[in-house]
Amino acid sequence: MLTAAIDTPRLALATLTGLSIGILGGLIGLGGAEFRLPLLIGLFGFTALSAVILNKTLSLVVVASALLFRSQAIPFPEILANGTIILNLLAGSLLGAWLGAGWATRMTSRTLYRVLATLLVLIAAMLLLGHDHPSAGPALGGWVQAVAGIAAGFVIGVIASLMGVAGGEFLIPTLILLFGTDIKLAGSLSLAISLPTMVVGFLRYSRDSSFQVLQRNLPFVIMMAAGSLAGAWLGGQLLGRVSNAVLLPLLAGILAVSAIKVWRHS
Repeated sequence: MLTAAIDTPRLALATLTGLSIGILGGLIGLGGAEFRLPLLIGLFGFTALSAVILNKTLSLVVVASALLFRSQAIPFPEILANGTIILNLLAGSLLGAWLGAGWATRMTSRTLYRVLATLLVLIAAMLLLGHDHPSAGPALGGWVQAVAGIAAGFVIGVIASLMGVAGGEFLIPTLILLFGTDIKLAGSLSLAISLPTMVVGFLRYSRDSSFQVLQRNLPFVIMMAAGSLAGAWLGGQLLGRVSNAVLLPLLAGILAVSAIKVWRHS
């Protein structure tokens, strides 16, 4: 369908799109994959599964870089000091990522489009209701907290794999509400959990023939990744200059409109 032939206008658009998405992600502390996915489908014409695989690849680049970008504010020793929380959520998310990727490769295109549209609406709701929730201490403790962490991690791993996202929209509220972490620390812990979770999903997708979409569109991937990284850095510099009271409802509305378009695409 798509080839690796050099298409300068398309590559320029990929770079600009990546830049815009990166800025949005940087402003709210996310990788931007939730905004990238509808554009890969609607603007660039990739099929649902190809878009998910491309999104997963680009998200991996952004998440790995974001973890490094944030290391001055949240140093790695502080992240490692919360290793128990990371392992608790990873216990569920790694399995969820593997199974989610397997389910995605077996779904019909129509079903996958509708699943993606539904999840976009869910992410929009999480942006409105859960992103800036203040920490009030852990909601649970002991073995109940551990079981809840595994269950939450599993669901988040499935969603992240199905959509090719990092899952920060769900991980950050979970870390704040379930474990009582500070919101800034939650952002870095989210990235530390997302990275291995995404790698597992990525490896599972590599076993499917659709994975060849990366080879066929390598220049596109490189240019959009470069734009996303630059945008994420710029968005981080703009952090605090745009009120979340304005930004989050606007982004939630964008996701809701995107969800409708993806659903109709099926």
